[in-house]
Amino acid sequence: MATFLRVGVHDSNRRGYTSKAWTIRQIGRTALLEWGPVEVRRAGRGRRIYWTHRPQQKTVRFSSAEQAMGYVRRAIARRRSHRYEQLSESVRIGPRPASQRAKPARRVFATVLYVDIVRSTEKVALLGDRRWNEVLTSYYAVLRKALRASKGREVTTTGDGMLAAFDGPLGVLKAILCADTIRQTVRTLGLEVRAGLHTGECELAGDSLAGIVLHIGARVMARAGANEVLVSATVKNLVVESGIKLEDRGAHKLKGVADKWRLYSLP
Repeated sequence: MATFLRVGVHDSNRRGYTSKAWTIRQIGRTALLEWGPVEVRRAGRGRRIYWTHRPQQKTVRFSSAEQAMGYVRRAIARRRSHRYEQLSESVRIGPRPASQRAKPARRVFATVLYVDIVRSTEKVALLGDRRWNEVLTSYYAVLRKALRASKGREVTTTGDGMLAAFDGPLGVLKAILCADTIRQTVRTLGLEVRAGLHTGECELAGDSLAGIVLHIGARVMARAGANEVLVSATVKNLVVESGIKLEDRGAHKLKGVADKWRLYSLP
């Protein structure tokens, strides 16, 4: 069975940060697919994934096992091309445990940092899967080292990116410095990243964050170019007296967000 996860903001959910998963498997002449929104809790080896609703299901029957296998292979290729992370075979997605349901969320002030590898698909094609996985291991080691040094915390990872959070007003400056460290260090791996930062009140439920702040942060990152760190005007206004120089990149329309947002780049 192949299991895929995509963590990020989807256009259909303007409230904040959502994730989606697929499972694809073949039983004889039959292909079985399941998909739907999931909740991702914790990160790394402790990551747990739960369906938030009963997943949608599709059963496709063929006249031969070879036809079913071809269908499954094409379905897997589509998930890979759509920036899904393929999970190990040991990962299972189940219903959320009753003890973790209906936990009240609380509001916290945090700065969110999104990091993503630029032109990752081209890199995979150039390096091959085995070498690319080795590069990703080193890449995530760089990110986590920078987070520890900056007192940030990993919220979750995607196939080639990460969402991190920095708590409290002091977290704004730490997040900027962390992003700068990451973009400089990953160059030694032959990689370029884009990063986006926004700050404000988020909903915290267990280890998960939600809210419009995450949505805006992701859209800020999407506007960044290769090797660029972009921040929102909200972030810029909170570090005016820090000595950090930020260059005005003008006003931008962020997808799914009202009005235009002025963005600033870290030289």
